[in-house]
Parts: sequence; C-alpha cells; structure tokens
Amino acid sequence: MDLTGASAIVTGGASGIGAASARRLAARGAKVVIADLKAEDGEKLAGEIGGAFVTVDVTDTAQIEAAINKALELGPLKALVNSAGIGWAQRTIGRDGEFDSAHNLDFYKKVIAINLIGTFDAVRLAATAMSRNEPDESGQRGAIVNMASVAAFDGQIGQAAYSSSKGGVVGMTLPVARDLSAAGIRLNTIAPGLIDTPIYGSGPESEAFKAKLGESVLFPKRLGRPDELASMVEELLTNSYMNGEVVRVDGGIRMPPK
Repeated sequence: MDLTGASAIVTGGASGIGAASARRLAARGAKVVIADLKAEDGEKLAGEIGGAFVTVDVTDTAQIEAAINKALELGPLKALVNSAGIGWAQRTIGRDGEFDSAHNLDFYKKVIAINLIGTFDAVRLAATAMSRNEPDESGQRGAIVNMASVAAFDGQIGQAAYSSSKGGVVGMTLPVARDLSAAGIRLNTIAPGLIDTPIYGSGPESEAFKAKLGESVLFPKRLGRPDELASMVEELLTNSYMNGEVVRVDGGIRMPPK
C-alpha cells in the first residue's frame, strides 16, 4: 500500500517505538499525526518530520477523534499505529492474606483502559474514517498496526494487568481484521520483546541493567532497537498480503516466570 500523500496517526508517537514508526512513515511520504500526552517531545518530532502533534489521552474518545480530524486535514487517513501504552507490576495477592494487600483493582482497570480499550477505540474510529477512502487498485482503503507484547504469551510474575491488556490486543486481531476486510482495511499486531526505550532511563547503571536483560535474548543477545520494531510496522502497513497476523519481534526470547 502506497502511503505517499496520505495521512497516518501514531498513538504514543512522541518517543520510543512510536517515534521510530512516525519517522519511518514520514520517510514513506505520509503526513504523520503524533498523538501523545508528551507535548514538548511530540511537537519537536512533528516539526522534524513535517507532521502534526495532537494531545491525546487514548482513554478520551473526543481526543482520538480530534487526532483523526487533524489527520484528515493533511490527507486521506490510510494508516494507524497504536503504540500508546503503560505497564504495571503487582502480584495478584499479598503475603499477609489481607484483602487490602491484593492487586490494586483500580490500577488493573487503568492498564486495561489504556492498553486495550484505548487501542480498540482508536481502531474503530480510524477505521471508520478509512472506510470513506477511495480504494486503491487492489481494493485497499487503509491499514492498522496494533502493539501487543510477548507478555501476552509469556507473562511474568506480577504482570497480570499488563499481560491481560496485551492478550486482549492479540485476541482482537483476527476478529477485527475479519470485520474490516469488507471495507478493504487490513489489521495486524506486533508483539515486541525487550526493546530499548526511554522507560529504562539513561546512564551507566541503566546501560548495565539493559545489558543484563539482553543476556536472556536468544540471539542477538541485546535489547531490540526501536527502529527494528518500526521496520516491522512499515512492512505490515505496506505489504498488501499481511493481514490478521500477530508477529513476535523479540530476538527469539521466551520470558521466564520472573
């Protein structure tokens, strides 16, 4: 699928995998809307790639709609990358047998709201806008890439909320791809492994920690680079025969219990 002259939206696009994806899409000729809460970083990146920034909390439907409307000002919306998400770690029960020590239910709901419901909300709204496009020569009107995680399959101790949310993203892939096929819209999901993003911080201690994490990767024994994920995003958006798939990009890692 050709993205030249089209618009694209990247949620969580101000940093990490989202930012790398935004740069890739801009290089393919798309006008990219960075949809994120990090205004300073998002506006800077948008300026660099000739796109636009919109403040978006993916739990707010109106803000997602605002990003879509901005994209439509730039060109027909043909691509959506859902990269916004948060993590949370807490065991399901505490050590003292008290109800108050059990997993915080509000945090569980928050992770689900952002990672799963926010993803679906963006999909349903962006796909609606894409459905209005004129189809290309192969009948395509748009393509979507969602971001899950290997935690959807190899969830570790304390990852009940995160794994639940990412498992939901995996679970929606095929049924939503089937729903959207009638409109000529493709949907795929990426399940990243350990990726070197700002979440790990910076400095000597951070680098040592990341090197230790990388030892658990099958090969190469390092954390993945955001652009390696973005390369797969680009492939899934532009390869017209990729649809309804979940692709692990993880160096062959299989996460241990902890």
